[in-house]
Amino acid sequence: MVTATASKPWLVQKYGGTSLGKLLDSICCNIIPQYNIEHNLIVVCSAFSGTLKASGTTSLLIQCISYAELGVDAQKKLIDLVDVIRDNHLNVLASFAGAPDRVAADSQIFEDTASGIKKECEALKSFLLAAQIVGELSPRSKDRVISLGEKLAAMIVAACLTSIGTPAKPVILDSIISAAFGSSIHDQVAALERLGPKFYHVLADQISGPIRDCGNAIPIVTGFFGIMPDSLLQTVGRGYSDLCAAMCAVAVGAEELQIWKEVDGIFTADPRKVPSARLLSTVTAEEATELTYYGSEVIHPLTMDQIRDACIPLRLKNVFKPSGHGTIIYPSLSSPNPGDSIPASPVSMASDGSDGSPRAITPLSSFMLKNGYHGAQQERRKPTAVTVKDDILLINVVCNRNTKSQGFLTQVFDRLERNKIPVDLVATSERHVSLAVQSPGDPTALLRLKEELERFGQVAISPNVSIVTVVGHKMRNMVGVSNEILSALASAQISVYLISQGASEINISLVVSADNALAAMNAIHCEVLKIPTHREQENRFIPGPWLY
Repeated sequence: MVTATASKPWLVQKYGGTSLGKLLDSICCNIIPQYNIEHNLIVVCSAFSGTLKASGTTSLLIQCISYAELGVDAQKKLIDLVDVIRDNHLNVLASFAGAPDRVAADSQIFEDTASGIKKECEALKSFLLAAQIVGELSPRSKDRVISLGEKLAAMIVAACLTSIGTPAKPVILDSIISAAFGSSIHDQVAALERLGPKFYHVLADQISGPIRDCGNAIPIVTGFFGIMPDSLLQTVGRGYSDLCAAMCAVAVGAEELQIWKEVDGIFTADPRKVPSARLLSTVTAEEATELTYYGSEVIHPLTMDQIRDACIPLRLKNVFKPSGHGTIIYPSLSSPNPGDSIPASPVSMASDGSDGSPRAITPLSSFMLKNGYHGAQQERRKPTAVTVKDDILLINVVCNRNTKSQGFLTQVFDRLERNKIPVDLVATSERHVSLAVQSPGDPTALLRLKEELERFGQVAISPNVSIVTVVGHKMRNMVGVSNEILSALASAQISVYLISQGASEINISLVVSADNALAAMNAIHCEVLKIPTHREQENRFIPGPWLY
């Protein structure tokens, strides 16, 4: 574990690509220097992005891979797209360097960084042009291409900070996996299968070395942390930079992990869809993981595993409102980090209910109680949030009499796995199964699946449905909550196609028509979460006269 210098605690901050693309000046000139005064900082960067993900660096690099696989016929398109990536980053650097209050900054820093950007992009171009001859890229080669986005972002952020008098160094993590487990792919695959999630704990220990080598400079770490045995995108997914930030926090024993986004934190519902949605001061790690899976894009599940084991709190902050408290996620109530920054609350005494002896109410337990989490198990008396996952298909399969019922489910899931279609929800009876699945990007995969499933029985596929998920810690113990949800939907005249409860004790999920998803979310938010609409709130303050 890296030891903090000058008795300052470690703090890890992760910035998303959209935040860096929109507010680089604010991040480098205000937010980071302010936190650097009282903390030893580590900054983790995602690849730069624009307003839309499709125009972000990672998406453009994925398009470069597609052009490389098309062969030499797409050579010009490939060259032009790499040039676009290069020019985008050079423009970001020039914009920061050309600000009026930075004209006196050391121009050599920016010149060296611009030269480095050009060199990296030329190397990428040469690599992909060579790959075009073969017309194919291995998953590990694709990882190498994707890693460029985070590398360029780290170079630019480090240059911008250094130019304003805050020393910083880019830390490139593209070789830590081979450093930890050897260069043999076989050894790396074996380690991943043997260790499971602990694989990332070993990587966390490996990360501490490059961080220590930065000395007094702020480490600007690439969110891409190495070429995984089966590709980082396939193994972890697009949220890998969150996981990298968590591993950095574990490596140094950070006081807190901060993930900076363009929203205030986690809300009771998407405020763009539910105007009366409220900001949550805290949620449990389990709730955050569930909300992410069902469409809220809160935090990567592997990130939560890392910080939970290390007892490190995670805070979501808004780059547009740096002074806001955001939403904090504590790993557990029983073992909080002593350095957690929680609202001040005096320690009081209460009876434990057994022998009448007093027990202490800690600031953390008081804070959680204030936000609706009761007792050591953090049980809630009403759900925490509601979210919607769109672009869902509902598949109904009725088993024919020639298929043995005991092997029916095995055969259905085998076909889903073969076509790489993940299942979100399942409901079964002896000879029927209903599945809610994410609509595959490849339309032919769905046609193949339908043909294969028809061997076992009748198949009906319903498009344009959504999953509405109600999340609340220990919700299984909330008597009557299912009735409240269904009554709210019935009052709104919304039909439910599938219900899933019991697989998880913290969520109830329902499949409804995509056209009714917004109405369902608003009905549940108002009637089940007990948060009135804006109109209802305004009506409470309408003055009299009243008639009795």
